[in-house]
Amino acid sequence: MKQTLLMEKYPVFDMDLPKSETSCQSVDDIMAALRARIDAHPKVAFIAIFDHFAHTTAIGGTIGEGIRDARNIVFCFGIALPNAHVLAVRPRSIGVADLGERFHITFMEPPMEIATREMEAWCKALADRT
Repeated sequence: MKQTLLMEKYPVFDMDLPKSETSCQSVDDIMAALRARIDAHPKVAFIAIFDHFAHTTAIGGTIGEGIRDARNIVFCFGIALPNAHVLAVRPRSIGVADLGERFHITFMEPPMEIATREMEAWCKALADRT
């Protein structure tokens, strides 16, 4: 995974995953694998899967060249609620796009180091054929 700044202000982690390096062959497969990790974690709550591709298609929006499918899995590391400000950075999501021969997986850096480590580990574990 690499860390970059999106639009010069959003810290994001990105990973390109060739389909030859994973047992997952669709975005559905990746959503299921991530959902299993979320469900297995005692302090993480699954919220939803958002089909960004279907939504954008339905409203006549623009979809980048080569994107065949795109979804976000939404969840929350609800370890603490120290003040109302943290609501601005919750819940979390991991986005997955099918780009043909590879998947592009991305998430915005959470303000909690433990969440960052877990999310990065979940994504890296998808490369189960290397």
